[in-house]
Amino acid sequence: MTKILIKQGRIIDPANSIDRFGSIYIADGRIISVTAEPDGFRPDQVIDAIGQIVCPGFIDLSSRLREPGQSRKATIKSETLAAASGGITTLCLQPDTVPVIDTPAVAELIRDLAEKAQYSQVYPIAALTQRLEGAELSSMLALKQAGCIAVGNASQPLRNLLILRRAMEYAASHDLLLMFRPNDYWLGNNGCAHEGAMATRYGLPGLPEAAETIALAQCLELVELTGCRVHFGQLSCQRSVLKIEQAKNEGLPVSADVAIHQLHLTENDMTPFDSVYHVLPPFRSETDKQSLRQGLTSGTINCLCSDHQPHDIDAKLGAFPETEPGISALETLLPLMLKLVDEQALTLQQGIARLSSDPAQILRLNSGALTPGFAADVCVFNPELNWRVNSENWKSQGLNTPYWEQTLKGRVTFTLQGGKGIYCLLNA
Repeated sequence: MTKILIKQGRIIDPANSIDRFGSIYIADGRIISVTAEPDGFRPDQVIDAIGQIVCPGFIDLSSRLREPGQSRKATIKSETLAAASGGITTLCLQPDTVPVIDTPAVAELIRDLAEKAQYSQVYPIAALTQRLEGAELSSMLALKQAGCIAVGNASQPLRNLLILRRAMEYAASHDLLLMFRPNDYWLGNNGCAHEGAMATRYGLPGLPEAAETIALAQCLELVELTGCRVHFGQLSCQRSVLKIEQAKNEGLPVSADVAIHQLHLTENDMTPFDSVYHVLPPFRSETDKQSLRQGLTSGTINCLCSDHQPHDIDAKLGAFPETEPGISALETLLPLMLKLVDEQALTLQQGIARLSSDPAQILRLNSGALTPGFAADVCVFNPELNWRVNSENWKSQGLNTPYWEQTLKGRVTFTLQGGKGIYCLLNA
């Protein structure tokens, strides 16, 4: 039985309202005590956390690891290492792999690949419809039994609202969480930039806010009709925040997240025609950014996510509308959260909660907290350590980040998953 002592760090555990200096005692992969030393405890390993913060491992609600099917972009091994270096101990994998996660066999393949990469906590999100084509429902119950933690259709449209209704009724009958990224495909009309001044100035196809808010409103009506638990992913505009707030006030079983980059960048930060800024939903206005921040602080938006989408070089070459959207974001999740804290957009306790206990609650996982008896998923980080985003420090196979060659503050020094060290900065 391996025993680990994380010594004299600042322990922040929002789920248990802990914010104090002390040590954490781990045995047999589980937390056995916080601050109080158990009788006769003799550690096999000591992690010195003096001057650092010790918190629950982070849970990322939306990521793409590109395997199976697109290993030229990234692999589960490369991206789980990137996740571990960012303090992330649990990943939710979107269903748009190749092949799609619409059968138990694919879900089991992903779990096997994750085990081989020595990162066991990759949870597949099951495809809502077969092959993500938006027509025939998948076998959601069988996929749940195969280890899928939720259902969703990634960024692919459904043929009509009746299919969404039937899917929500099916999900509700099996107590499945539906993850839904609101976007009306036809109203979006293949837009690649926020429908505003920047898109007009540079002749880029615009994507209106209404494509998001109309899809959101329609789904909220069906939540009321079916009682399905729905998590709205990657919100991007003020009106979406207002609609979620209203839905929560009415007692609907809904939650929401926002991608971390949407809280820092707007259409005005985009370098014209630089495809590294091509994301969906697109970067919107300063007003939208501030509303997203306020929604996160108030709890209207429950969680932060990376919305990690690594790409190879070819995917980002060509005219802006022709490139593939997405940012490689696992490793910038923590420093960008800390930047929100520095800018007083939220407290450090709130930031850690939005990355740990809050997503755990949505997923109904016994994690995201340093509760004795829970698996020892722990992140140790130095909030003052500066590091440069470059090939020397970067683990992800995808280099598509707008923060390349920038200096960020806040770096993970040690990550434990189930009591096993999966990342150590000194050994990186």
